[in-house]
Amino acid sequence: MVGILLITHGGLGTCLIECASHVMGSRPDRVMALAVRPNDDPGIVLDQAKGLVATLDQGDGVLVISDMFGATPSNIARRLLLAGKIEGLAGANLPMLIRALTYRNEPLAQVAEKAMSGCIAGALRMEKEGC
Repeated sequence: MVGILLITHGGLGTCLIECASHVMGSRPDRVMALAVRPNDDPGIVLDQAKGLVATLDQGDGVLVISDMFGATPSNIARRLLLAGKIEGLAGANLPMLIRALTYRNEPLAQVAEKAMSGCIAGALRMEKEGC
């Protein structure tokens, strides 16, 4: 089973895990969040992230998800990446996390692709429903 680490601004990762737990009916195993606060030292947060990745990886790899590309959380996530072992995605949202959780027994690369498809398919402009 692929481990999942969310590295996000503030408590967004924890909130996404709580929402996913609600949708799925229980809190998923081997999913963790790491909050990056405004005054955090990126080097210290990177060390924390490395420790969490080691905890989450039980041989199938880890998918690291950050909230916004180019910001500190994604910059930390990018430093963790290791082909075939640690994949990374930016643009965290609930459909992305739900897809990652649903397909996490697949190979790591496939979990990343499914998560991205959830991210893309989950963002759309809604029209008013007719009565």
